[in-house]
Amino acid sequence: MGRRGGVVHFFDFLRQLTDPQSIIQIGGLALLLFVVFAETGLLFGFFLPGDSLIFISGMICVSKPQLLGVGLPVLIFCLSVAAILGNNAGYWFGNKVGPPLFQRKDSIIFKKRYLELTRTFYNKNGGKTLIIGRFLPIIRTFAPILAGVIKVDFKIFMFYNVVGAIAWTGSLCSIGFYLGTYSWVQKNIGYIVLGLIIITTLPVITTFLKGRIKKKL
Repeated sequence: MGRRGGVVHFFDFLRQLTDPQSIIQIGGLALLLFVVFAETGLLFGFFLPGDSLIFISGMICVSKPQLLGVGLPVLIFCLSVAAILGNNAGYWFGNKVGPPLFQRKDSIIFKKRYLELTRTFYNKNGGKTLIIGRFLPIIRTFAPILAGVIKVDFKIFMFYNVVGAIAWTGSLCSIGFYLGTYSWVQKNIGYIVLGLIIITTLPVITTFLKGRIKKKL
């Protein structure tokens, strides 16, 4: 019974890690920053809710400031640093593992198709992938890893890394902060988050489908 209960609690914790509001309520600023760090460069981070989490953190910053304990400028700075360090971790991992990563077998954490999807996106957009990809799920996790695999010059990587991190966290957090002043937004946050997920996922699905079509031709 105790063992079964422990498993239930573990999966309940994983479920909460995909819920932006639960993340902030459970762990406050520290867990928020860890999740942003993990999603922007660690293999297992692709399932984490980066966009909606940053958006909601901006809202909470104005509606329930005690949960985070910092103002908007400090919050954006901390989120940007976490995103930059996350990309650095991903770049270092990709640089160390190298091309053999493409031959790695699929597992619960790693899916080769995600890396292929990112490579397709990277071939189309080049270094800008590290900026544009910040706003796209899966791409933002694997873009820095791929940059490390193909040995992108570290100075160039850091430029795109810093610009992308500030643009991503600054824009979403600020939008959440200012929309959070409206009661209607607070009452319909679930629908807004769902819309945000759909908008950011569509380009990823489109890129994936185009890549599949080209392979069949």
